[in-house]
Amino acid sequence: MEKNGKIFVPPPADGSDFKELFKKMAAAGAGRPLGEDGFPQGPWTPELLADAISKIDANRVGVDLRTVQLWFQENDKGISPANIRWLARIFGCDDREATNEWLNELSSAQARLTARRRDQKKTGGSTATALRVPDTSAPEKNQVPLTPVVSVDLQTKPAERPRGLAIKTEAIFSHGSHLNLPAWIFAGSSALGFLSYILGIHSITYVRSDGIEKQVGFLWAPNWTFLFMVLLPLFFAVVIELLGFWKHDGRLRLLAEADRVRSSDAWTLHLQANSQAYWAVFLICILFAGVVQWIGVQLIPLLEQAQDFAPSWGTIGIIRPDILSTPAAIVFTALAYLYMSTSFYLLFAGLILLHTIIHDLWKLKRGTELVGEQRAWPDTSEIGLRIMRGVFRCSVLVVLAAICMKAQSAYLASQGPDFVTWLVRDVWAALADYDDGDRTFDYIMPTHYSSLLVVLSTCSVFVYGAIRLGDDRRLRSPLWKMSAVIGLLFVSYMLIDAFDGFSVLLIVTALIATYGLFDPAFEPAWRAREIRGDSRVS
Repeated sequence: MEKNGKIFVPPPADGSDFKELFKKMAAAGAGRPLGEDGFPQGPWTPELLADAISKIDANRVGVDLRTVQLWFQENDKGISPANIRWLARIFGCDDREATNEWLNELSSAQARLTARRRDQKKTGGSTATALRVPDTSAPEKNQVPLTPVVSVDLQTKPAERPRGLAIKTEAIFSHGSHLNLPAWIFAGSSALGFLSYILGIHSITYVRSDGIEKQVGFLWAPNWTFLFMVLLPLFFAVVIELLGFWKHDGRLRLLAEADRVRSSDAWTLHLQANSQAYWAVFLICILFAGVVQWIGVQLIPLLEQAQDFAPSWGTIGIIRPDILSTPAAIVFTALAYLYMSTSFYLLFAGLILLHTIIHDLWKLKRGTELVGEQRAWPDTSEIGLRIMRGVFRCSVLVVLAAICMKAQSAYLASQGPDFVTWLVRDVWAALADYDDGDRTFDYIMPTHYSSLLVVLSTCSVFVYGAIRLGDDRRLRSPLWKMSAVIGLLFVSYMLIDAFDGFSVLLIVTALIATYGLFDPAFEPAWRAREIRGDSRVS
């Protein structure tokens, strides 16, 4: 039968469990598109089915190939409620009525598989000798009551969610495309760059009282360009990908069949438990780092035409009023600090989400250990390694961002004419035993303090994850290597401008950390395949 240009097979309703039903439908190629000649193209393969499910528009996470492969294998692994929905879409050929019929049939088949496995545990029977539970209108003694299946809206209407700052913040990371948040951060920084170019402060110099000509243009400041245009978008992309994996795949693998339906509610409770942390971060970032810092560092000096801070693109109007007027500087700096404080709130919120994911995994792993379900341990190792790789990538990106902040602040107080020349002179001083004569000017540098808070917060999340998940022997070697890189980055941050030649250590560490973004475990490809091969997913 053909429906929407695909092969449609009606639900057989023959009392088969999920394994039997899926085997028949996969062999029949149910839901596969017809060929150009109008004939069937053949049965499903794991690769084809995984690709078809991942291409469903409403499925933002997709499905892991290993998960689909388990459906094809002779084992007791079933299917999660989330994947039942997508498989019903495939077998139902994207027809609403047919999808509802298949959703009912697959849910019933999964319930029969669950009942059969429960009977096997009671009787000690094998998979081959287990009796199949008949599909009758009256549930038998060992049959799991089926939840009535409601009509599925293929347009995927958004469900009502609890309110609160934690829930709304998490929705920014988890709803919509993975590119939305990184794109907005990049767009905001680009808009500020264009605005600075219009105002003429994108590249501007002034002569300091000691005769040094300093470049303080907006586009020359790595803490406003490289940080917001490269590092933060990458950070948010990693957090979003890791959050989606944990909510829709990793977490479900470690839950029993009966708990998977309530997985979303349990995750929401974890978010709400951290609501005070979100509010604390919101107040610190918006009120203090945003409003109070803008008033103290930008507004008051501009109004009084005097300052104790190092001149920058925001206060250049005090020294060169011919370039930037005071009203224009006030408006531009207000927009810049609003953008900065909002971005850093989202950054700290991302760190809280990473902490929540680690804590959630640790609790599930500990619960598995207490009940003695050793079958879940391979899943825990694979999931834990993937999560720690993501946490490591995020930590590297944030520490690099803090390095940009502190390095820019140190440059403004140095005798270097521009940021690049300042670093080159320091490298030359280390390699050629040359005294570049650089002496720090006496300025107040609040960015040193704020960047330190960023580094300590990030390292705390990574250390927490290493402690909670480090008891798994498969993770110990990768975690030691990741910890060494994070420690080296922290030392490099602390030693910025501490001695001549600090930039050599900084550059070498940055290169190692950049490589770690591509290979967080610092392992050869064959070792990574071995770890994945030893793991099982459900």
